[in-house]
Amino acid sequence: MDLGLEGSRALVAASSRGLGRAVARELAAEGARVVITSRSKGTLEEAAAGIAGETGGQVGWVAADLRRAEDVRRLVAEAAGRLGGLDVLVTNSGGPPAGDFEDFGDEAWREAFELNLLSVVRLVREALPHLRASRSGRILNIASSSIKQPIEGLVLSNTFRAGVAGLAKSLAAELAPEGILVNTIGPGRISTDRVRQLDEARAKELGITPEEAKARSEAGIPLGRYGTPEELARLATFLVSPANSYVTGQAVLVDGGMVRAL
Repeated sequence: MDLGLEGSRALVAASSRGLGRAVARELAAEGARVVITSRSKGTLEEAAAGIAGETGGQVGWVAADLRRAEDVRRLVAEAAGRLGGLDVLVTNSGGPPAGDFEDFGDEAWREAFELNLLSVVRLVREALPHLRASRSGRILNIASSSIKQPIEGLVLSNTFRAGVAGLAKSLAAELAPEGILVNTIGPGRISTDRVRQLDEARAKELGITPEEAKARSEAGIPLGRYGTPEELARLATFLVSPANSYVTGQAVLVDGGMVRAL
């Protein structure tokens, strides 16, 4: 299937590694021109060069801290300036610390809010004029399977990822008359550094090896394994492409059937 992404202009947040990088790579492979971002210039340079080398695509980068309003404004302005506008915005951010309710004070809650929810608000706000001008704007949020079923020991993520899903649902209705589609992807147990760190923390808590912790998690997944970033990226790329013309306001899990909620 031709997704119609040739020449599209995309900004992918938190994309020097993990899920964000996989989405940026898939977009570039489909012919989109992509700007990636994270806080580390060195990591970004390496990621952009790697994606461009693998796909033959046009990949630029802008270093930015998504927790800072001025960085978000600069990021979107620079990305749109280099690309001549924006057709696609993919929001994404690293996960907040693991823990239960009583583990965190106000500062931890504030930091998680700024990183995981307010960053999405700011990115969308800054990108909207460009998405409107494109006449075929697409917004995709990478969140977590916790938007459907909270994850034990991840109270910060559970709270603010659910907020992203609620925001996206509201935006989908508000922006539909302008032809802008808004969707959210909820990754389950995908093989990334974040999930490996969670497995290691769980193993330490239970007094088992990380391999045993992973095996226990896989036992609760109907497909019997963790997913790959590339599997999530393929769905993400479809949702932000012109080939998707009628799916909006949806929260789609990529979890191998792990979450049993309807």
